[in-house]
Amino acid sequence: MKKILISTALLAGVLSYAGGFRVSLQGVKQLAMAHTSAHADDASVAFFNPAGMSFIPSKLSIVAGGFGASNKVTFQNLNTLQSTETDNPLGTPIYAAIAYKPIDKLSIGFSFSTPFGSTIQYPYDWEGREMVQKLELKSYYFQPMVSVKMADWLSFGASYIYARGSVNWDKAVTQFGGTVNINDEKASGHGYGFGFYFRPDPKLDVSIAYRSPVDMKAKKGTATFVAPAQTTVNTLLGLNAAGQDGFTATLPLVEEYTIGLTYRVTPKWLISADFNYHGWERYSKLTLDFANAPIGNQTDPTILVAPKNFRNSKTVRLGTQYAFTNMIYGRLGAYYDESPYSDDNFIPETPSFDSFVLTGGLGFKLNKFGVDVAGGYAMPQSRDVKNNYLGFYGQAKAKAFYFGLGLSYNAF
Repeated sequence: MKKILISTALLAGVLSYAGGFRVSLQGVKQLAMAHTSAHADDASVAFFNPAGMSFIPSKLSIVAGGFGASNKVTFQNLNTLQSTETDNPLGTPIYAAIAYKPIDKLSIGFSFSTPFGSTIQYPYDWEGREMVQKLELKSYYFQPMVSVKMADWLSFGASYIYARGSVNWDKAVTQFGGTVNINDEKASGHGYGFGFYFRPDPKLDVSIAYRSPVDMKAKKGTATFVAPAQTTVNTLLGLNAAGQDGFTATLPLVEEYTIGLTYRVTPKWLISADFNYHGWERYSKLTLDFANAPIGNQTDPTILVAPKNFRNSKTVRLGTQYAFTNMIYGRLGAYYDESPYSDDNFIPETPSFDSFVLTGGLGFKLNKFGVDVAGGYAMPQSRDVKNNYLGFYGQAKAKAFYFGLGLSYNAF
């Protein structure tokens, strides 16, 4: 019985790393317009579609920005009516990009972003402490890219993705009266992206882009157990003197397909729309291979395999911008984002909800410099949690808001 409980506990933490939710905060201007993508005004387009670099109106463009992301999750056990609320710190996603045209038809660029990650913290004595107490996820995407203008109205671009990631996760192991920490600071993976950018008419931009999945390989993960009877636990699980065992795993990050449109209704007013398709369905299961600990569920007792049952999801976005003057721009947007799993597969480590999000912001242009501010308010739908595999039941609710500041410089 102990073996089963430990296996489920360890599994939950690593599941959250692999299925960590996508953070749609890679451009402040874009966020203000529902995070739509067909905006080739500066280098911020590089993350969304490398082909868009060919339509940036300057030879050299540099952007950078950051966000504050606040969210809170409340879980209620409907049998005991006990409620638990997370105390999550403010998330701070950042991004930066540069695009340069060495010759007329060729653009090169580089994008840095943090598209996956979060921190969630529950009270250490809450009823789900064997699944999670605190979880910190981080990811960093480094993308060199190139774009070729194939015609005055068409470009093609491609990027290489090098990703680094980390997980630091605490949970209780009540059968030993202790805790376990799951940690890996050096997970890495590779991927690619490509896209086409069209401007068939001066009033219309069309962006079609694909970003591949990235398999984050954790080759030197560490599970550290702390318990009052440390020597007994070390012997039972085959741990070293520090109460540690190693593990390896492949932790996938999601692929994404995007179609975006921007139409200039008048010289001052534009409307944008995006459709995103996320390939979460590939997460049908996750496999962990421990060095020594016999806490698996396969013929080899050190191998742990568990179902995830994620499903593909969609996001629909609509945004608009109005130029009050040549220097001041107002922006609004709204989008609907689907959760990648059903109520039967809800996990508290990376809680996900179907959400309707309202966004808005302002842009200021000062010659070659630009300053953008944006905010967003999410209205997640409550969930009836009934995860039989984890024995986790109740109702989950959430609320979240975002704000950001972005800077741009179109040099020449």
